[in-house]
Amino acid sequence: MEKITINKKIKVASLFCGCGGMDLGLIGGFSFLRKRYKKNSFEIVYAVDNDSYCTTIYNNNFSHKCLVKDVKDIEANSIPDHNLLIGGFPCKSFSIVAQNPPRLGYKDKRGKLFFEMVKILKEKQPRFFIAENVKGILSANNKKAFPMIIREFENAGYYIKHKVLIASDFGVPQKRERVFIIGFKNYEDFAYHQFPNSIKTKIPVLGDVVDITKEVDEKYFFSQRAVEGMLRARKKMNKGRVMSLDKPCNTISSHLAKVSLNGTDPVLFYNNRYRRFTPREAADIQSFPKRFELDSISEYRQYVAIGNAVPPVLMWHVIQSINKLLEEKNELTNQEATF
Repeated sequence: MEKITINKKIKVASLFCGCGGMDLGLIGGFSFLRKRYKKNSFEIVYAVDNDSYCTTIYNNNFSHKCLVKDVKDIEANSIPDHNLLIGGFPCKSFSIVAQNPPRLGYKDKRGKLFFEMVKILKEKQPRFFIAENVKGILSANNKKAFPMIIREFENAGYYIKHKVLIASDFGVPQKRERVFIIGFKNYEDFAYHQFPNSIKTKIPVLGDVVDITKEVDEKYFFSQRAVEGMLRARKKMNKGRVMSLDKPCNTISSHLAKVSLNGTDPVLFYNNRYRRFTPREAADIQSFPKRFELDSISEYRQYVAIGNAVPPVLMWHVIQSINKLLEEKNELTNQEATF
């Protein structure tokens, strides 16, 4: 295991990188809501995702490039040596939202992809890993899936901590709840580490990033027929999730690509009209900086990529807990740069 020395960047391998929310938060060096998130001393030496549309966004926004590849096809010994492995392994099998069909969790092939992360951990043995997933993973398969996942990570040789973090507690205008799992090769690191505390400043709200009065294309508005259908169903179903500008937004998901008023998707209501979020608004709610480029793919694919991403600001706070550990041991120096 390679020791991390002062002034040396930490090498990172990124699985399931998507459009890069987790990676951007890890690297830092960007601004959001008039706050600067300093550059961290991390270098991504390997990034991979099987979605070519997501990777197009990724490669347009980072100087390093990610590969388009199925994680199951990766030879673990071919990955460059790294100190930290990160990955938000696919979560559709564990999501509470996806109850029809019922959540299959680890019995579904998508729910088994965390084994690929375990395979790489066993082969490369980095000092740390960070995994992310939906809160529903805790209750999937009658609460049997999550303990099994933790055991597999422990069997790879790691001490494990996990915690549910709420994005709005860390400067993101969204109520998104996600489980972060952090693994430590060394018990000393495990014993020292603490998850970040929620920030003490004002909780950001939807109105901080969405100007409801701003003119948008007519295509984002729902038809009168859709509105009438929603109003007929509202009495017996919990539909038409109109968002308050004075509170954090409900969770942004990939389903925004096919948002409906007869669903639980967050929507906007202004001047007696209902509309969906634009892709840029969705990215703002996820805490991507304004300079993050989306337009190289279709809007449908933009919604999917943004909805599946880890909020960069949330990830930035998570990585500060690793920074604090390394700085305490004089193994790390932060260096400011511009995203």
